[in-house]
Amino acid sequence: MVRRLIIAAVIGLFTLFVAATVLMAYRWHAAHRPPEQPIAFSHRLHAGKLNLQCQFCHEYADKSPRAGVPAVSTCMSCHKAVATNSPEVQKLHEYWENEEPVPWNRVYSLRVRKYVVFAHKRHVKADLDCTDCHGEVRLMDRVRRVSSLNMGWCVTCHRSRSASTDCLTCHK
Repeated sequence: MVRRLIIAAVIGLFTLFVAATVLMAYRWHAAHRPPEQPIAFSHRLHAGKLNLQCQFCHEYADKSPRAGVPAVSTCMSCHKAVATNSPEVQKLHEYWENEEPVPWNRVYSLRVRKYVVFAHKRHVKADLDCTDCHGEVRLMDRVRRVSSLNMGWCVTCHRSRSASTDCLTCHK
């Protein structure tokens, strides 16, 4: 009787362990999978092959806490005449004609409380390369999250660059 209880407990614990492992693997995979976007935009083409600089499209990176996504007018500065027969560019034209922003799905977002301050502009002005946090985006067709951007990750980066680790640098 006791032996059966021990075997049942071991099987139950093993099942719980497997279920927890599967759940953690799913959450990790979901967090690192590139989100679906309303337009299949290739960073490999635009930032890689065409060598567009990050701030061409993400023009607020050196001015604001958020880098921002490009306005449809930025895209249309080229796509009024370039690749106009492409189905994806035709989707862009629809947003342009309807005077609507493209509803891009965020790839990066910080789970921060109101007392945490992050500013792209500080990092741009400190001459950090976008790839330090975002990876080799120019090699990605669909951008995916490559860094956790959690506090430990940031502190490690600050220490490696002799940047301030004073709590008030990021916490207000």
